[in-house]
Amino acid sequence: MLTYMIKKYAYSLCCCVCFLSFLTPVFAGDPVYPAAMIPDSLKSNAHIVKRMEEVSIKINDPRDVRVTTHYVLTVMDAEGERYARATAFYDKLTDLRSIKGTLYDALGVPIKKLKQSDLQDLSGVGSESLMTDDRYKQHAFYYNVYPHTIEYEIEIRYNHSFYLPFWMPQRATAYAVEQSKLTVTAPKDYVLRYHHFNYKGEPVLTKEGNDNTYTWEVKNMRPVSEEAYAPSWHRRTTTVQLAPADFEMQQYKGAMNTWEAYGHFMYILNQGRDQLPDGVKQTVHQLTDGLSREEKIAKLYKYLQEHTRYISVQLGIGGWQTFDANYVASKGYGDCKALSNYMCALLKEAGIKASCALVYAGEDDKDVTEASFPSSRFNHVIVCVPGTKDSTWLECTSNFQPAGYLGSFTADRHVLFVDETGSKLIHTPVYTMEQNQQIRRINATIAETGDMTLKADTRYTGLQQDDLLAMLNVYTREKILERLKQAGYFSSYDVNGYECRQLKESLPAIDEHLEIAAHNYATVTGKRMFLEPNLLTKTGRRLTSDSARRSDIYLNDAYRDVDTVKIIIPEGYTPEAMPQPVALQSIFGAYASKVTVEGNVITYIRSIDHKGGSYPASAYPELAKFYNGMYKADRARLVLVKK
Repeated sequence: MLTYMIKKYAYSLCCCVCFLSFLTPVFAGDPVYPAAMIPDSLKSNAHIVKRMEEVSIKINDPRDVRVTTHYVLTVMDAEGERYARATAFYDKLTDLRSIKGTLYDALGVPIKKLKQSDLQDLSGVGSESLMTDDRYKQHAFYYNVYPHTIEYEIEIRYNHSFYLPFWMPQRATAYAVEQSKLTVTAPKDYVLRYHHFNYKGEPVLTKEGNDNTYTWEVKNMRPVSEEAYAPSWHRRTTTVQLAPADFEMQQYKGAMNTWEAYGHFMYILNQGRDQLPDGVKQTVHQLTDGLSREEKIAKLYKYLQEHTRYISVQLGIGGWQTFDANYVASKGYGDCKALSNYMCALLKEAGIKASCALVYAGEDDKDVTEASFPSSRFNHVIVCVPGTKDSTWLECTSNFQPAGYLGSFTADRHVLFVDETGSKLIHTPVYTMEQNQQIRRINATIAETGDMTLKADTRYTGLQQDDLLAMLNVYTREKILERLKQAGYFSSYDVNGYECRQLKESLPAIDEHLEIAAHNYATVTGKRMFLEPNLLTKTGRRLTSDSARRSDIYLNDAYRDVDTVKIIIPEGYTPEAMPQPVALQSIFGAYASKVTVEGNVITYIRSIDHKGGSYPASAYPELAKFYNGMYKADRARLVLVKK
């Protein structure tokens, strides 16, 4: 993963709350922003209130960008403390000039001023990083008398203009904003590009001397309610993203006004770094000569997985510029850029053209990259092997993923395909309901005491096997069994058997066998036995009705679940009360469940076809009805009576 890039965006996010500054003199003892002055409309349901914020970005030239912020936050309760910490990253491309801060009581009287010795200066090296120049300074007052107010200043200088901060005054749902302002000052001939979410109108443009100044401002932003299945937060609140048209980074110059221009810069930045050592070239031909195109890709991808591992090494411009193929061949490791570049070099030697693709990775981050706004919103690199009909995608940081499969980490999102003659924004594969399946068969036996034993055989495919695939390749068997015992299948149970078999195909699948002994699963009272025939697959969430829904609905992925359950009950019991068959139809999918009893065998069949995608906020009542109908049906009880 591009650890360097991740740090940059983590830093940019910090800019929204705990950025740089330039504080007016407030340390003399005069009351500052007493909590009693916060309007009731902002205090209601707020954990923290931003009293004021002034973010100032001064672009002096493509190699000198200064960012300052002055902001004041009132922390209303302990929950608000998570937003009251100042954090600023720095490295060879970013100079952290200063951090200052002051703590005030509820009346706005100064209590404590930040000392430089109070700052934590920490390494940004992650557990998978071998070497990086990323560092960050961090501070919190840890004052637990509420409300109280904090004021921070941070001052940063970028020695490049490859990325610019973004402005997000409201950080979360329980976060109120009295006032926040963003100003960007740049030379008149500098082309500033920006993209708005939930901001009415255009910035105020003023011209003075040789500079243009753009100003955005918001006031009195109330806390908003948590809403289930909402889009990413930056699409729900006021956000302004900034990006250059032309930029410089160290000795490199580039443009970002189009995806093609940005991709061309990335190509030039990494050009000529795909030269393999002679020994590796010979190995490529030994492995692939005489094979078909698909066989060559699979063979070389397996070779990569068996002979390299992911380790991040990022210094200076190395967050974007890859180590060359010879480095990976000799060291046996690399970050996502280096491993992807190495994979492309292996394929090139075998006569197959492949290119790196920039992506913003993350299971819940599909919509970070805005197609209409070229910018450096990426944190990872994968490989795309174009084909006559379909492309083959390769995740080069994984030692166990099958060739051609991406998974939830990078599937279904925009990526920048970097090519010598025409870089462009394309989309990674979308895995469908038919591909993301969980098909389960359960055979169970219930004793007179209510205890139950069961054997479950399940096939997971596509995205439904992602978590299990990772667990099988990362955890020991002992750790897997421990997690199964903590999974909460029943109130009290033992895991007596567990086996898995991986099917490594372009659409991966896993066959799982699970044996469980559940204690007192059925409730026995006198002559009656009460039980839920749905044993392992229950909808876990009820939704409250909400007539004032603000956000659109976003359902992450489409999938299909089918459970067939057979339960043998003790002799002599007959049904007294049976759950009625349920069939639910909705724009969000279809659900069905049915229970039958023949002799001493209960048969329960449950299926759900769940759609993904975006839906308007007005459809929320239907979503709540659909989900709550499934929740109720999944917990329907069967009553048996003994003759």
